[in-house]
Amino acid sequence: MLVKWIRCTVVDRRGFERGQRKWAGLLGEPGFRGQGGGWSRALPHVAHVFAFWESRAFYDSFMARSHDRLASGQAGTYRDAQVKLFDHRFDVKTGFEPRFTGADVVRVAHCKVREERVEHYTLMQEKVWNPAMAGSPGMIRGLFGAAPENEFLVMSMWRSEAEHGKYRRERVERLLLRTQTEADVAALAGDVVALEPAWTV
Repeated sequence: MLVKWIRCTVVDRRGFERGQRKWAGLLGEPGFRGQGGGWSRALPHVAHVFAFWESRAFYDSFMARSHDRLASGQAGTYRDAQVKLFDHRFDVKTGFEPRFTGADVVRVAHCKVREERVEHYTLMQEKVWNPAMAGSPGMIRGLFGAAPENEFLVMSMWRSEAEHGKYRRERVERLLLRTQTEADVAALAGDVVALEPAWTV
């Protein structure tokens, strides 16, 4: 599965939200699996959108055919769009599905990992971070994705911001030390996204 993550700064909120609803036109596109998103909790003018495709081939076909028509509804409503594509490597918790039901927030972490530490970093995600997150109350589903240039995405969906906050307070610092994340990661960017149900396709 291919994961597309878009982050942009919105300059016309009403126009952007109106355009976002037009992405319902994705339904019926070959290989399309789901899309959702919302607003950054830290920077209220920043929007995140996550889209899921069965494969890169289906996604490329959509980009060549229908993308520009759907995207035209949001022209001029945002700037500084950053688009990243990741291949789904494994689930955080079992049985990931590209749907946003039941979730209130998405936590997204984007890591650039030092080349010689990629194997260690991936192993720690699988053996330490995954079980810790999967065992946390309120964590619904998530995934670990990879892109070229040793870039990785960890995306987790939570029933509420309070439950995600509790996990952060109680476990994250201890796990960072245990997994030697600082030694693995050259750069880390993250955000907590409050989901907008109207954006879900």
